[in-house]
Amino acid sequence: VATDPTIPANGGCYRPVHLAAPTGTLVNAVPPAAVAAGNVETSQRIADVVLGALAQAAPDRVPAAGQGTMNNVLIGNDDFAYYETVAGGQGGRPGRPGQSGIHTGMTNTKNTPIESLETHYPFRVRAYRLRRGSGGAGRYPGGEGIERELEFGVAATVSLMGERRVVPPWGLAGGQPGACGEDWLIRTDGSTERLP
Repeated sequence: VATDPTIPANGGCYRPVHLAAPTGTLVNAVPPAAVAAGNVETSQRIADVVLGALAQAAPDRVPAAGQGTMNNVLIGNDDFAYYETVAGGQGGRPGRPGQSGIHTGMTNTKNTPIESLETHYPFRVRAYRLRRGSGGAGRYPGGEGIERELEFGVAATVSLMGERRVVPPWGLAGGQPGACGEDWLIRTDGSTERLP
């Protein structure tokens, strides 16, 4: 991020970097510590912390905070189970806006086509769109997050695990913070409830 983009990432680039992760800490947990969210939510926070530290030294070379969460969604009952992560927006970058509808910090996650989901699972995707205005205002705003609305045809349990619901992603160089994420339950009678 803050290096010369013409230099390939290799062992020589990483050799001067030392990471101190004492045993028994959040980033180097030992059994029986609960670590299920460690590979997704903690990694996102670490990425934001590292970028925030680098921004103090090289603010003109570092992006602002991205969505800061993997927005984990797990849906299931005795007959099926489905897991996905919902993308967000990349923080605004020096000289250009952040990208919309992507994961940053931790990637390599699936984005199953809607047609496949609706064929193989008992739910419909009612909406899948960019969340307009969520990237934060500025000359180079952050990318837009995602809105995803699912309608269930059967009783199911939904588990959500996410971050950035209270404290928004921070902006840089005068850019405003991005929007906090939101999770909503929409009942069949049309009533809505914002989930904590």
